[in-house]
Amino acid sequence: MRFVFILSLLSATLFSNNITLTKTQANFIAKKVWQNEGAGKDKYLIWWNKGEDFASLGIGHFIWFPKDHTERFREVFPMVIAFMQKKGVKMPVWLSPKTDFPWQTKKAFFQAKREQTKKYEELFHFLKSTMSYQAEFMAERLSNALPKMLKTIEDEKKKETIKRRFYEVMHNQDGSVNERGLYVLLDYTNFKGEGTLKSERYKGQGWGLLQVLWHMDDKEPNKQKAFALSASQMLSRRIKNSPPARGEERWRKGWNVRLDTYWK
Repeated sequence: MRFVFILSLLSATLFSNNITLTKTQANFIAKKVWQNEGAGKDKYLIWWNKGEDFASLGIGHFIWFPKDHTERFREVFPMVIAFMQKKGVKMPVWLSPKTDFPWQTKKAFFQAKREQTKKYEELFHFLKSTMSYQAEFMAERLSNALPKMLKTIEDEKKKETIKRRFYEVMHNQDGSVNERGLYVLLDYTNFKGEGTLKSERYKGQGWGLLQVLWHMDDKEPNKQKAFALSASQMLSRRIKNSPPARGEERWRKGWNVRLDTYWK
């Protein structure tokens, strides 16, 4: 598999990468991530997974909570909406970064989905028409991921290790951008987060970008493969530590299929 897009690195400093996408690149990434998250099927564009207390929306299945709901996971969809507001994207008049998920329960949501209510239709068409902007949001999130991770680390040696591995996944040995590596970092950051939120851990152990980078094997020359193998280990640990009621074992196969696209 070859990724034919090239992402522009506007700057690469000690603490940040500002990553921008052309419209063509954004559309390509949107389709790739959407295939990972929802098999590219419209019915999954707004979804509520079994065993979860929140909905997942868009190409990245961004989490969105009903009113007064709290969870250990980061609520990302309001961040997406804030990004689109900044970009001047037209959206339903009732939708803003402060809007709660419109349906309080899974039953109410699926009823609205079956009936194709006006609010559901407006939300669906908004998500369908803004896939490239959703990909741009993911690029911006990745731009902020490295400084966010480094701020949580006190040990200077560990900081240097995380930073080095981040760049090794993203770049070729000659310093040029590795197309697959950027896809890996964009996708995983969207998939399982930066790993900096303490609530996004089971038994004190996380599974985000930070944890995957820290557990990479430096002896593996293929850095995308090293990342994928570490990610598989972190997600296996998550499944082992997860509350039995969540039934996370059912996701293992699909998660590993996704990680295989990182290097095979």
